[in-house]
Amino acid sequence: MLASPLWRDGQFRNIHPMLPGLRSGVSPGVREFLCGGERRTPGLELPIENPREAWRTAPQSGLRATWLGHSTVLIEIDGARLLTDPVFGKRASPVSLAGPRRFHPPPAALAEIPEIDAVLISHDHYDHLDYPTIKGMLHSPVPFITSLGVGAHLEAWGVAPERITELDWWESTTLPQNGVRITATPSQHFSGRGPGQGNSTLWSSFSIQGERRSVFFSGDTGLTTQYKEIRERMGEFDLVMLEIGAYHPSWGSIHLGPQNALTAFEMLGGKRLLPVHWSTFNLAMHSWDDPAETLLRLAPAAERLLMPRLGAASEPAQVDAPDAWWRKIADEERRVAAKRRKSARDEREEDAAAPESVTGVDGLQMPLD
Repeated sequence: MLASPLWRDGQFRNIHPMLPGLRSGVSPGVREFLCGGERRTPGLELPIENPREAWRTAPQSGLRATWLGHSTVLIEIDGARLLTDPVFGKRASPVSLAGPRRFHPPPAALAEIPEIDAVLISHDHYDHLDYPTIKGMLHSPVPFITSLGVGAHLEAWGVAPERITELDWWESTTLPQNGVRITATPSQHFSGRGPGQGNSTLWSSFSIQGERRSVFFSGDTGLTTQYKEIRERMGEFDLVMLEIGAYHPSWGSIHLGPQNALTAFEMLGGKRLLPVHWSTFNLAMHSWDDPAETLLRLAPAAERLLMPRLGAASEPAQVDAPDAWWRKIADEERRVAAKRRKSARDEREEDAAAPESVTGVDGLQMPLD
């Protein structure tokens, strides 16, 4: 780890200069972060599909992705199954009784996930490296592939060292059972799970290459022209998974958001874009569905977007257009809110029209007139 060119003065660092214009305004304070914004959580249950039946058969095209919420995706590629940043716990938090809580249950329980060939963990933040989930995997032989230094967390939680492969940027490992090659590639972010741990572990994206198909997974990242280098060195991707949620104008150097995700997508030269890192946790001031709605509005070619419902096992080659499923939730939220406002208004009008009264000596209400 200490030999990495990314390690300097006792911590890992981004080596790419921050692009101009990525950050604007003032970072939100604690009060704004906790209480600011509107519709930060869904007012209704989100639609969830059960993927277990689809998982019983192999993808016809050789590539299928099942978005399980936030950045957790089950990728089936050329005979291999990979699970990215698995978070099945109830909260993205260091404590079980407080912190961002899931909007929805996982579409499949951890025990229902089919046998996987590897778990990919991009970095050590709580919404990507989940203690309850890792503990739930201790009795499985599945290997973990992660960034430099993250393996120390896994070992401390009981994962055997021989199950852990740490990678520096541009280092690769190959799964022996199917030949799928996983390469840690650059991202623009940071790390740490508590005081004194800042940037003590590395953050990465991952390039996944099978015999016929290829996938890119961003982890967490701001916009960087290193995506052009990734395209040059790794080739074209059949599917690109980029984070779009939990963004703010002052966070542009560490989170993409919808607009910069589209820019990164073009840099990477991907065929289809699957947006992740939204619709599961309340981690920013924007509304829960803003990232998806903004992405769809800004996308120059909507047919290149893959925006399935939670739990839908989707083959990029067989999906024609995005399903704007969140709009139905938003429409129903507005209908319910309007009904509540009308009910409150009617109640106020009834109170105003009611005759005034006083209480008599026997406790009965006596009209004043």
